Amino acid sequence: MAVIAMTREMATLGKDVASGLAERLGLTVVHHELVKQNITGRAGMRESEVHRFLEGEASLLQRWKIDRKRLSRYTAQEILELAGKGDVLIRGWGATYLLRSVPHVICVRICAPMQFREQVLMQRLGIKDPLLARHEIEGNDMAHNGTMQKMFGIDWTDPSLYTIALNTARVPVKDCVAHIVRLAESPAFQETPESRRALEDNLILSRVRATLEQRFGSGLGGIDVTVSAGKVTLMGGTSDERIIVDAIRLVHAVDGVTGVESQMRVITFQPSM
Repeated sequence: MAVIAMTREMATLGKDVASGLAERLGLTVVHHELVKQNITGRAGMRESEVHRFLEGEASLLQRWKIDRKRLSRYTAQEILELAGKGDVLIRGWGATYLLRSVPHVICVRICAPMQFREQVLMQRLGIKDPLLARHEIEGNDMAHNGTMQKMFGIDWTDPSLYTIALNTARVPVKDCVAHIVRLAESPAFQETPESRRALEDNLILSRVRATLEQRFGSGLGGIDVTVSAGKVTLMGGTSDERIIVDAIRLVHAVDGVTGVESQMRVITFQPSM
């Protein structure tokens, strides 16, 4: 089952590339609007608050109230849940970053020079002022880069995040689609038991962290988590042994977990003399 994560710059015809891929490979295209809606539902946040935060429009109080780590954890969970269903193309929301370590996922960047993008946007909006088009594009780029910085601390233009980058000013849309289809059909990007396990372990990790956060807060009670083949290992230290017992109980109930091992230590504090 094909899984494609795509980042597209405004006015690069990335939407046309996504539509072509969906038709050729039978994929469901997941737009960033749907991802945002699902994330806010998981995290118990209002969509309007998250939107203002990501667009840089939130007040100081609103920025203080929104926990970036919490938001990024729930984003990761949503993206991984979508990828786990297969036959999907996920646009935006850091999907290329979150899925870059899964061998069968193709991470794509669609880009183009500014002059080309200006012409596309002018034609799309029916405007004749290239400066107005450039202003709109630069604002969108700045907002997108700001979102990735806030959520994951990354530069979305970093080429190492992608399997392939395609410049639509040089490569026509139909050829972009053909290039990506060839990758999707190549042996290197076929789902294997190992690549499926990598995706499932990442998904379990995100579920476990979300569960611990709901119980212990954004600090997760000082618990570090690793997952291998469905088995969860809990590490760290706490002064309250009940936290360890509670964490083990909670993690055992998480979907996909096959076992739990605790390497946590109870820390005792010696009174100062």
